[in-house]
Amino acid sequence: MHPATSRSRGQLAFAPSALTLHKPKDRRPAAPCQSRIAVKSLTKDVELTFAKSPEKTPQHLKRSLKPRHLNMIAIGGSIGTGLFVASGSTVATAGPGGALLAYALIGLMVFFLMTSLGELAAYIPDSGSFCTYGSRFIDEGFGFAMGWNYWYNWAVTIAAELVAAQLVMTFWFPDVPGLYWSAIFLALMFALNFFSVKGFGESEFWFALIKVVAVVIFIGIGLASIFGIMHGIEAPGFSNFTTGDAPFVGGLQAMVGVAMIAGFSFQGTELIGVAAGESENPQKSIPVAIRQVFWRILMFYILSIFVIGMLIPYTDPSLLKTGSDNISTSPFTLLFERAGLAAAAGVMNAVILSAILSAGNSGMYASARMLFTMARQNKAPQLFGRLSRSGVPRNALYATTLIGALCFLTSFVGDKTVYTWLLNTSGMCGFIVWLGIAISHYRFRKGFVLQGGDLNELPYRAKWFPFGPLFAFCLCLAITLGQNYQAFVGERVDWAGLVATYISLPLFLAIWWGYRLKNGSRFVRYEEMNVRSARDDE
Repeated sequence: MHPATSRSRGQLAFAPSALTLHKPKDRRPAAPCQSRIAVKSLTKDVELTFAKSPEKTPQHLKRSLKPRHLNMIAIGGSIGTGLFVASGSTVATAGPGGALLAYALIGLMVFFLMTSLGELAAYIPDSGSFCTYGSRFIDEGFGFAMGWNYWYNWAVTIAAELVAAQLVMTFWFPDVPGLYWSAIFLALMFALNFFSVKGFGESEFWFALIKVVAVVIFIGIGLASIFGIMHGIEAPGFSNFTTGDAPFVGGLQAMVGVAMIAGFSFQGTELIGVAAGESENPQKSIPVAIRQVFWRILMFYILSIFVIGMLIPYTDPSLLKTGSDNISTSPFTLLFERAGLAAAAGVMNAVILSAILSAGNSGMYASARMLFTMARQNKAPQLFGRLSRSGVPRNALYATTLIGALCFLTSFVGDKTVYTWLLNTSGMCGFIVWLGIAISHYRFRKGFVLQGGDLNELPYRAKWFPFGPLFAFCLCLAITLGQNYQAFVGERVDWAGLVATYISLPLFLAIWWGYRLKNGSRFVRYEEMNVRSARDDE
């Protein structure tokens, strides 16, 4: 099981940073979309807490992320080690045509998910993102479970990235104990998030830029080689699409397997929903970033898989090596070496290291903000709802760093059984978040229209509604439930494999329904939804 790795200015004066659960002292007049139906919450009235001017109120999350930060966060979230290392195995498994089709299908799903998230984040920008939307539009308990699910997912991902980082560093320093490198990188991730949100924004901007440049160069060299422009590389034409069983190898079963890998590769794109709560003007910056999703997916993934399939036969054994310690056999490295790039393996090792640090850095940021918001919503201890003078939830950051470090240390215990199960329990968390996004958007739009809302009020309107969220939900559910379909195709059912793969799902349901039973929450009716926008709550 692979853990989830990964991965904008205007007129809005205030951006919500968290939710505070208390009875408002002053009830404002209903917003236009609430003129005919009174809006009330499930068990408590919910009042949004907005980020104030940083100069006047330093005890609130600061709106310091600029449009360029958000754009690169959105781009970086869709490029990770899955593209640089694991993309070759997808071509080897399903053939060039099968891999292209699988990535295109998953890319379409992610596109609809991001348009759904874009509509919600631009209208109600909040650092709690999925937790907030789940609570307001589905069920208070669902939002509670979503928040803890996402926090745990990234906390464990930090540990996974620390393990991967030490493997990468052995390429240059084979005699230095990996534990030292992991400690250094954990300290770096912590420092980038400790002082201000700008530290995260700037570092993620440059991490993402490194990845983007690597992919663009790869695609440029690849296309030049395909069309015979690149000297020293024989143009194979479409021969690799017709060799052996290509273009489709292994039938439907192989394509399903590749779709699972592609699903993990795209995880992290939802990070922009969390970052919206600290962006300068989410009503303008979020739509711009979301509109680029389709083209990013098309260029970075579809074109990369196309280049790999055109230039490297699916029968090449090097494509099957997918670990972070197999940098020399990455399809990116193979192509750069053929193009005569000196030290291609070293260059790609540096790019993959930047992808690992980017994922860990994003995990530190997202999990700290989620824990902070849950504390403000009374879904986590109030200790984590405190902020430093620079507007950083440092208590939440301390907790996340500690848990990530402890999870990492379990990789040194015994035969790594505990570490393996930690990864297993987080394996489905990213897909659960995607399912929650689709449901939240569908129910929000229904409730918004029912309460008399004008769709022209939405800063960004997701296209193809309701097809988009329904298609994304159904396909994501199929991918989630089909993660370990191989357990059913043998002579006997692999029960141990099933538990290891799907344990995230019953844990999520147990947290959700445990909250419902304890607090008496229920599904929010459309006419009872709080569909106020950020401006309505100022």
